[in-house]
Amino acid sequence: MIHPRSPTPFTSDILSSIVGRRETQRALIANLTVLYSVAFSNPKNRLPMIAQIFEFIGNHLILVGMFVFLLIAFFVHEARRSGATVSTSVLVNLINKEDAMVLDVRDSKEYREGHIAGSLNIPYTSFDKRSTELGEFKEKPLVVVCKIGQHSGTVGRKLGQLGFEDVRRLSGGMTEWSSAGLPVVKGKS
Repeated sequence: MIHPRSPTPFTSDILSSIVGRRETQRALIANLTVLYSVAFSNPKNRLPMIAQIFEFIGNHLILVGMFVFLLIAFFVHEARRSGATVSTSVLVNLINKEDAMVLDVRDSKEYREGHIAGSLNIPYTSFDKRSTELGEFKEKPLVVVCKIGQHSGTVGRKLGQLGFEDVRRLSGGMTEWSSAGLPVVKGKS
């Protein structure tokens, strides 16, 4: 192993070909040697990654603050555009007390395997063609349900553009509904 304080002959050859003057060579080699020994010889001198992140945050407060603000604003804006998320218990209350309509956007096969009682199935792939079927439910709360919550945001945005006022999404989709042990109806209804 080569000692970190002594430059290798290979390093000296490269530097001498790059730098023309002898004193500049020696100063450059000395500086590189010191930097190498500080950075790699003593592990206590190296900052862990987390410490570097906190140092960056401390040195760039305004930049980091703007980033956090924009990130939060993005998520709030997306949540409002595609409808608020509701839990399974809130959905049960909406169905029982406010006569909410449940729109299931899963495929017909998945819908037949088990769905929420009273829900309407319009598959995600044919939503644009069949969205006119929902016209009578504009005044009711409408909760969009899919398998895991992936497509309900997109459908919620489209419903908002179509003039639906109270659009919500089931958080976790039918996977969450089933894991909560809530009843499902099998077959077409």
